[in-house]
Amino acid sequence: MANDFVSVIKPTAKNAEGGEGANGKRPVPVLPVRDTVLFPHAVLPLTVGRDSSIQLIQSLGEEKSILVVAQRDARQDAPQTADLFAIGTRATVHKVVKMPNQSLFVFTEGNERVQLGEFTQLTPFMTAEFEVVPETEPEKTPETEALQRNVVSQFQQIVTSSPTLSDDLQTIAINIEEPGRLADFIASSLPFLTTADKQELLETPDVTARLERINKHLAKEIEVQQLRNKIQSEVQDSVQQSQRDYYLREQLKAIQKELGDVDESQKDIAELREKIEAAGMPDETKKDALKELARLSRMSPMAADYSLTRNYVEWLAVLPWAKSSATEVDIKKAKEILDADHYGLKKVKDRILDYLSVRRLKPDMKGPILCFVGPPGVGKTSLGRSIAKALGRKFSRISLGGMHDEAEIRGHRRTYIGALPGQIIQHLKRVEVNDPVFMLDEIDKLGRDFRGDPASALLETLDPEQNNTFRDNYLDQPFDLSKVLFICTANQLDTIPAPLLDRMEIIELTGYTEEEKVNIAERYLVPRQVKENGVDPGMIEFPTESVAMIARHYTREAGVRKLEQRIGTVARKVARKIAEGATEKVTITPEVIHEFLGGIKVRVDTEIAERTKRAGVAVGLAWTPAGGDVLFIEANKMKGKGGFTITGQIGDVMKESMQAALTWVRSNASQFGLEEDFTKETDIHIHVPAGAIPKDGPSAGITMATALVSLLTDTPVHPLTAMTGEITLSGNVLPVGGIKEKFLAAKRAGVRDVVLPLECKTQVEEDLTPDQIEGVKIHYATQIDQVLAVALPKTVQEEAEDEAVREEVIHASA
Repeated sequence: MANDFVSVIKPTAKNAEGGEGANGKRPVPVLPVRDTVLFPHAVLPLTVGRDSSIQLIQSLGEEKSILVVAQRDARQDAPQTADLFAIGTRATVHKVVKMPNQSLFVFTEGNERVQLGEFTQLTPFMTAEFEVVPETEPEKTPETEALQRNVVSQFQQIVTSSPTLSDDLQTIAINIEEPGRLADFIASSLPFLTTADKQELLETPDVTARLERINKHLAKEIEVQQLRNKIQSEVQDSVQQSQRDYYLREQLKAIQKELGDVDESQKDIAELREKIEAAGMPDETKKDALKELARLSRMSPMAADYSLTRNYVEWLAVLPWAKSSATEVDIKKAKEILDADHYGLKKVKDRILDYLSVRRLKPDMKGPILCFVGPPGVGKTSLGRSIAKALGRKFSRISLGGMHDEAEIRGHRRTYIGALPGQIIQHLKRVEVNDPVFMLDEIDKLGRDFRGDPASALLETLDPEQNNTFRDNYLDQPFDLSKVLFICTANQLDTIPAPLLDRMEIIELTGYTEEEKVNIAERYLVPRQVKENGVDPGMIEFPTESVAMIARHYTREAGVRKLEQRIGTVARKVARKIAEGATEKVTITPEVIHEFLGGIKVRVDTEIAERTKRAGVAVGLAWTPAGGDVLFIEANKMKGKGGFTITGQIGDVMKESMQAALTWVRSNASQFGLEEDFTKETDIHIHVPAGAIPKDGPSAGITMATALVSLLTDTPVHPLTAMTGEITLSGNVLPVGGIKEKFLAAKRAGVRDVVLPLECKTQVEEDLTPDQIEGVKIHYATQIDQVLAVALPKTVQEEAEDEAVREEVIHASA
């Protein structure tokens, strides 16, 4: 085994042994070497480690001549004759040094190129005959001289720029006159030449060709070195510049600190940088934020854009890009919180608990968009607070009522003076987490004008598939809203655009029955109003009967807001008595209520009984945004020429229902004992009282038909009976909507019998509880004949019973 060291030229001209140009007829030992090529006239130290090679060196006597030949494959440990190159170098061994690891360190000097002849011995080491390869000396021409000088010049350039090559090599190269020796010397001195390149040079006897090959290798190396130096210089400059900047900044900080003159703007920029690094924003956003911050650091605080850029960077830095508040959801605890905060609302609570359960099983789910629809005062907004409490999340409420500028939702572009992000981003900054509960209140009352349509701007916000890249105009960076739980509230759905409505899950909150109102008042409203008005709970007593009286006779609503106001009025009156010196406990009796609140404001139950005394009056049920209500239909007739008058500020659909009802009655006149042309000399007038309130819809169809039949047959309808349903010309009763609200309105009004279309039975079973239905008998009808059978008395005895019921109701409430 032999390793390549830097070869050194030996200034002696010719070796005495063997003579130059002599052919070796006597076999000479062959020393195979790996990755090493020995050139003539070069001194090369070799490390010999193979057993065969060690035996070869040890066998040398006075004759120190050997053949040094390179292996074709350096990995061969026991090379054969075919594994060696044909051209090698005859060398003289000058010195052998024994190493501690049993290997030998041998100094050899190349004498001349040789071509191996026949191998005479293979073991323990190889010996072979050889022939000297004669060199073809070039003629002395200007071209040869130029080539030789060029080679020397390039070699000097490489030695000068190389940190590993000794400068003495330049001197030696200059002093070599023979072109062949010069080429061999340079080839043996260049560390970047591969073994194959060196062997190729050794095998080139033509000196001119050898010099040209050396020239190409030197030119290529100079180009590589120049590129390397250029790259190194650029890297060095960059490192030096950054180090210089760092040192200067540190010195500036130290000087400012020593003087006590810390630059506030630089301090602010350092704080903003820390906030940006800690915000957890996406890489692209962070890159833009740091770019704006770098721009800010170069600006003068007096510059016009300074405050605008600073505000923008601050907004990016303080938003909760990665800060969440959601913890493990306890479903049982959430149910307890919802039950404690709200009475009833079973469907709504079930839907919320379903959502919480899914959230627990799949924490990374997208937040649904819930929309609570119902009359005022039923607890839509307070339900949102309870949901946030049950989830353990922050709560924020955004009022959309009357909002008519799109920029309120999505912000203004930064080019505008006083530009700000929209309400969504502003509220996220306030709550400081990216998964709050957002209550978008009164979404049905959004406006629109020349400044844009906020409802359209909400389309992206309220779409779980899109809002994970919500882009505010001011920030102009995508923000993930998918973790936010959006809850919208509305009193009615008609005014909400269809695309926006399609993105939300509608949950209806209907009105309360009287019993529910009383429960809510006793649990929540009375204690709250007593506390808010500073009354000691021990100084006031509110019996259940008194709460029921206020709910029935002093309010007419689906929710409980007015009820709370009335209770608040009573509490204030008690507070005044206490403030005036009263020390006795005040019990709220009907007499006290009369004194505090005045006379009875609502007489719904007696109103039905009184107004249905005469024939031609029927009670219908209507749906309004404030909940259900009872609707009186009055018909009258007079002598005339067959005219038909409709009044009461009613819409086209309702007018058509009246025409259909009259047509059905006329076509079935004989059934009621009427002449077929009874309208010939009679004018009929149908009026719907509460004439100042617009009314429309088909659901009063059967009520109108009943009122007409009652009028024409001179038969008053049963007292405390109400109905709803659409009528067709053939007398069919068709289903209508809002059954729960209408039924509860009927119950509040004291109705005992309700007539509904048969197809509405499913709604009744799903939406109404047995407690709500209790006390009211429901009759289902598919034909108007069935409605009339329930609504009109058939015998004189029934009419007498009806009259007795009317008197009883009127006197009971007097």
